[in-house]
Amino acid sequence: MAALVQKYPELWLSRSWTTREQRPGEADDAYVFASRSDFEDRIAAGGFLEWAEFLGNLYGTPLPEAPEDADIILEIDVQGARQVLELIDDPILIFIEAPSPQAQRARLEARGDAPEKVAARVAKAAEEATAGIELGAQVVVNHTVEDTVEELHRIITAG
Repeated sequence: MAALVQKYPELWLSRSWTTREQRPGEADDAYVFASRSDFEDRIAAGGFLEWAEFLGNLYGTPLPEAPEDADIILEIDVQGARQVLELIDDPILIFIEAPSPQAQRARLEARGDAPEKVAARVAKAAEEATAGIELGAQVVVNHTVEDTVEELHRIITAG
């Protein structure tokens, strides 16, 4: 997503919140890393467009504060997509998947995820792909960053 919004400045990526620990080497601005109590306080205050628990951690999209005329990109899971569908008319849903479970496993390991988290994410992937398709999402297979960025931009501009 960072490569997409860097190449196409008319797109604006919402910065999600999470209660998970920051990975070694992960950028400080990858998420707003919050305590569970701070996250729950924000839920109670109505501060999220959507939020969900995924593999034991909370993730949420704050109410967008995008520049005028920007297309807003939300990097969310299928639980969040269900919530967004209830709030927004005609969003463009895109499900991005790895070329194979083996490729997904290798990518997760390369970014430093713990072995148990890798196994849980790979196991959840097929279920999420099915759910994404049921929600009407277009599927993009992430073979390379460059090709995926171009395919995402094509879908968004055709939207």
